[in-house]
Amino acid sequence: MSDTPPPSRRAAREARERAARRSQAPATPSQPQSPTHPQAPVSAAQPQADVLEDLFTGRTTTEAVGAPPPPPDKRRRRKGWIVALVIVVVILGGAAAGGLWVWNTYEDRIREVMGWQEPQDFEPGIAEGETSITIVSGDTGSSISTTLFNAGVTKTDRVFYDHLIKTGQNPDFQPGVYRLQYKMTAEAALDALLDPANRMENTVQLREGLTLEQTLERTADALTMPIEDLRAAVADPSVYGVSASTLEGWLFPATYTFGPGVTASEVIGAYVQRAEQSLDAAGVPVEERQRILTIASIIEREARSSDDFYRVSRVIQNRLDQGMRLQMDSTAQYGYNELHDGTVSSSAEALDDDNPWNTYVIDGLPAGPIANPGDAAIEAAMHPADGPWLYFVTVNLDTGETVFTETYEEHQRAVTQWQSWCREHPDSGC
Repeated sequence: MSDTPPPSRRAAREARERAARRSQAPATPSQPQSPTHPQAPVSAAQPQADVLEDLFTGRTTTEAVGAPPPPPDKRRRRKGWIVALVIVVVILGGAAAGGLWVWNTYEDRIREVMGWQEPQDFEPGIAEGETSITIVSGDTGSSISTTLFNAGVTKTDRVFYDHLIKTGQNPDFQPGVYRLQYKMTAEAALDALLDPANRMENTVQLREGLTLEQTLERTADALTMPIEDLRAAVADPSVYGVSASTLEGWLFPATYTFGPGVTASEVIGAYVQRAEQSLDAAGVPVEERQRILTIASIIEREARSSDDFYRVSRVIQNRLDQGMRLQMDSTAQYGYNELHDGTVSSSAEALDDDNPWNTYVIDGLPAGPIANPGDAAIEAAMHPADGPWLYFVTVNLDTGETVFTETYEEHQRAVTQWQSWCREHPDSGC
């Protein structure tokens, strides 16, 4: 048994470490590293203490510790770029859609705040062509302003009225037909309306959709003819070869010029003759004239565009074919004498009133026409579009956008859309 005391645990550990270093001595710098036994690079996940111990023990080198990471996976990087691109496109697309909605909704306010308002008036000196407008008794600066815009004379429907307000003018506009140009300034249009030379003597301009009474009033104004004479002239339709009980729908909308001394009967005769020409041109059989005029008059009052004329005609025909009541507000309003109250909605009283024009109460067509239809409405009555529609509703009274549907459920959704538009535009004639 030796008298040498046993080494301490610390001394024993140090001895083992010295022996390990001697047995694993690294090659000298002049000796190249064996290609078959490369020193393993240090993993990024390896603890820092282990890295230092490997350096001291020779199990690795500083070159290995500082070795660059392996090259990235190009396929993974490509996928990452694609994902990032898709995300960017989605974000930009959403921003663009949101921006478009904001612009469409608040364009006027944005233009006002940013000072981007479009000119409300045409530039002087660009007026061209020739057109005419009719001023009737009771017309004001506001209503004439709208008439000028609808005729293409002025750029906006308020610029003429705004000009009157700005200049403090309140002219006494004389009823009649006036010769003007397209693309006139508000000032030039006013000067033209106040110039007697532009008033077309003995000329009457009748627009589509006027009723019999409106036609007589406009004729009396334009020809300075007593309206009593005109009412007497339409009392007996048979004088003009019309077998109907009234000349409603038979006074064709057009522009007429009469010679001096024309009589009321001659004026009415000219209106009826022009209606017969239109009916013949559309190929309407004589025995079908009253029926086609009745359908065409409803189309004229209900449709908002020339394309819609043919679709409204199809709705009328489909409902008649299926034995459904037409339920047209225009006919209910006509029968209750509220056709000219300025709104498209019918009162409850009009819808319930039992009269031969109220298609909410009666079956089939009303007793006769409700207005004077033009060529397009007559043509549409003869040739309805193809389609299964049974309902329609105008969902935007400013643009005339109309939704045609086949089922009542679809129609109710369109009605809800119209009601929402009316709430947002309370002064638009709902």
